[in-house]
Amino acid sequence: MSNLLIRNGRIIDPSQSLDEITDLLIDQGKIIAIGPDATTATDVTQEIDATGLIVAPGLIDIHVQLREPGFEEDETIETGTAAAIAGGFTSIACLPNTLPVTDTQAQVQFIQQKARQADNCHVFAIACVSKNREGQELAEMGILTQAGAVAFSDAPKPLQKTDLFRRALEYSRMFDVPILDHPEMPELSQSGIMHSGAISMVLGLSGIHPDSEELATGRDLRLAETTGARLHLMDISTEGSVELIRRAKGRGVNVTSEVCIANLLLTDEVMRTFDSNYKVNPPLRSQAHIDACIAGLQDGTIDVITSGHAPRASEKKMTELDRAPFGMSQLEITLGLAITNLVTPGHLDFPTLIAKLATNPARALKLDKGTLAIGADADITLIDPEAAWEVDPTTFKSLSTNTPFSGMPLTGRASTVIVGGIVKHQR
Repeated sequence: MSNLLIRNGRIIDPSQSLDEITDLLIDQGKIIAIGPDATTATDVTQEIDATGLIVAPGLIDIHVQLREPGFEEDETIETGTAAAIAGGFTSIACLPNTLPVTDTQAQVQFIQQKARQADNCHVFAIACVSKNREGQELAEMGILTQAGAVAFSDAPKPLQKTDLFRRALEYSRMFDVPILDHPEMPELSQSGIMHSGAISMVLGLSGIHPDSEELATGRDLRLAETTGARLHLMDISTEGSVELIRRAKGRGVNVTSEVCIANLLLTDEVMRTFDSNYKVNPPLRSQAHIDACIAGLQDGTIDVITSGHAPRASEKKMTELDRAPFGMSQLEITLGLAITNLVTPGHLDFPTLIAKLATNPARALKLDKGTLAIGADADITLIDPEAAWEVDPTTFKSLSTNTPFSGMPLTGRASTVIVGGIVKHQR
């Protein structure tokens, strides 16, 4: 394997509190030098001039639906991982909502094998908490951990049975893996299409009330506190949930949390279009909830920004709003959306954004990723912060184009993506 020198880039690595313009050297798939030592190598076989670019740890998305097996009309592991690297992600963790679901050793190995064959980015399997994602009986967590599962979740289904959830948390401590939950009380959100508020009343659409999320968030945090287990709360979207997590962290609860990019950008006003591409769960809420989530990112209450990538075949979205499935295709545009809507307005700086997209996701799942430390795997994303482009779903690597952002002008995107020292994507 040849070595690679990245020259003159702005290296930002939150794991080392590093932010400086310098050089980085890769050899045998590992980072071997940063700074003046990187330029002393005399046998460099490949160089990248990163002048004007940000050199960041490879971005990591821990909330991705790959849909294979069972729903290959929406996405496959090959197309999903191609979309990931096009969006700047060198690692993704995939949810178990496939058919069959990821509740056996064979299914974890299937994902691993398909990812190796695709040879795009790293793929980590999130296995089911319950057998067949039915919420009745615990899956074989020990066997699944041995097979390579890095976390457990029934998402996008919530974990409804409190006794099952508590036992899952207790068992997870034995294997030092987190439980990921989509906090929702189905009895308060069933048949809901959008955020419950003034807009839903005007439109005559059934709503998903913030209480549905916040009651589940409170329960999850209480159980994590009493068991001492690792909890990761997915899909945070309400002001009340942010405050509950903030207080729990203040008490030392072992919890991390995430917000999907769409829930930081769009309000429920867009549902006036009746466009099913805006239909997501959790729903797009009011500006007050968005402001609370952004504040949660700023003060560290919310650790991670995810794409919430939920690809759906176009024919599934081209139906009545109440029948259309939830979800957006987001992997390829998340970075650009974040830079344009969070960094450019001054809500976050680049080091904080990279922490939310790389360092913190790795820490949440205890992945040996998300750093540019000497000896680390050379998973690196080069970002052009000034690149101007427009969202064009017809160019997506993903099989699905279910995004409401078509035609939106964005600033900033991944220019080069390196996985294990090999350039996998370059513009």
